[in-house]
Amino acid sequence: MPNRIKNAQLSTLTLDANSGMTLHQQLFLALRQAILEGRLKPGVRLPSSRALAADLGISRNTVLGVYDQLTAEGYLASRIGAGSYVSDELPDDLLQRKREGDKRRTAPRDVYRSRMAAPYRGRPIKPAVRSLPFSPGLPALEVFPFDDWARLLARHWRRPSREALVDNPIGGTKALREAIAAYLGQTRAVRCHADQVIVLSGSQQAIHLVVRAFAEPGDAIWMEEPGYPGFRDSILSAGATPVSVPVDAEGFSLETALQLAPDARLACISPSHQYPLGQTMSLARRLDLLRWAKETGRFILEDDYDSEYRYTGRPLTSLQGLDDDNRVLYVGTMSKIMFSGLRVGYMVVPEDLVDVFLALRRIIDSHSPSVPEAALADFINDGYLASHVRRTRQLYEARQTRLVRLLQEKLGDLLRVEPQESGMHLVAFLPPHIRDREIEQAAAEKGMLVRALSSFYNLPTDQTGLILGFAGTREEDMPDLVDRLASIIRDRA
Repeated sequence: MPNRIKNAQLSTLTLDANSGMTLHQQLFLALRQAILEGRLKPGVRLPSSRALAADLGISRNTVLGVYDQLTAEGYLASRIGAGSYVSDELPDDLLQRKREGDKRRTAPRDVYRSRMAAPYRGRPIKPAVRSLPFSPGLPALEVFPFDDWARLLARHWRRPSREALVDNPIGGTKALREAIAAYLGQTRAVRCHADQVIVLSGSQQAIHLVVRAFAEPGDAIWMEEPGYPGFRDSILSAGATPVSVPVDAEGFSLETALQLAPDARLACISPSHQYPLGQTMSLARRLDLLRWAKETGRFILEDDYDSEYRYTGRPLTSLQGLDDDNRVLYVGTMSKIMFSGLRVGYMVVPEDLVDVFLALRRIIDSHSPSVPEAALADFINDGYLASHVRRTRQLYEARQTRLVRLLQEKLGDLLRVEPQESGMHLVAFLPPHIRDREIEQAAAEKGMLVRALSSFYNLPTDQTGLILGFAGTREEDMPDLVDRLASIIRDRA
């Protein structure tokens, strides 16, 4: 976990022992950037080397070395007996280059004044999700069979075919497409053959391609409310209009959707395990939505992101498995059941649309890595994946049970939480006066990654809550983590 400086003026600086840079490099660059950006103004006194080292949990010699380097380069001035101060004589040409650099970076904004880019101006880029406790969607990496995985990779790297080193089919390695088709047929009742499977670098790429294929600028596209932000981002990037359809206990409502936007071109939903609330779309509503798609010639994007993990009964049949008119585009990922660094997602498309999506995929990148795909095909075909899912399903159920019990014991008077029938996260509902985004920020500072439920709503809402991943958080760590979270929430109750 990164160490954070306690001094108020330096509160945004962090050091990470797992970074590829040394602690000296990290601290030097962080302090220099703070000076150049004006967060540390001329004349400001820095903490003593002893105090800063204690705050960061690093060697005092490291801090002394950084201070010496900053002083030598003119960023700091050392005053005998008084400590180190930000220099009030920084070179004018350095500051001038900084200002000119800022102008150069902002000048090209005119290029992005199109309708499609307008919704993104001024929006911050969120950092990648880290493997912190309670991270939603984080699997139990510590139990993954890496020895088996390494052996399969070595098998294909030892004597790779010439084709594997030169090229790969646009839709992915044939062996992997065949393995995925068979796996989905057995576990999710998806009806397809290998040619309908397109392997991609994550489910978000699949969502992006589907929206691009069906949306024209200004078109209305349905998505769930609250819902997965990746849907909204892809819809906006295509210049289309996301229409937020509130979900209820039965999931996505076609009746409500038609009232909001009767001419919608596409429905983007997660019917088996709604994200983030977790309910399952009722069979009657599934059939109604399929009927709508068939009668109007529209399509449905089905995001089936973690449905392997169902704890009551067998996994539900996919919406695609109920489709008799080729109206559903099915999207899945290996990030939740294996690990996100693998960067493998996939989509299953109707036969008459395969060429369309291969052409769209070619525009993004001509093909994906062939050797990891060949190893993944073996991982599926040799039974490793099914075994891993069975093992982790039992593990996740136990972790969910423990987390629910702890939350109810320690915060039962302030939040409402119930076990989920499936998935890898819980939703803990808070009273409206507790601001969940403040809890999210405070938890991050304490080394936990929880998500504010309100941030998944596009429409105004009084609903607050926390999305807590349990799959990647060990049971033995949960009591201390829940105590930390309880302290944060009670401080704001």
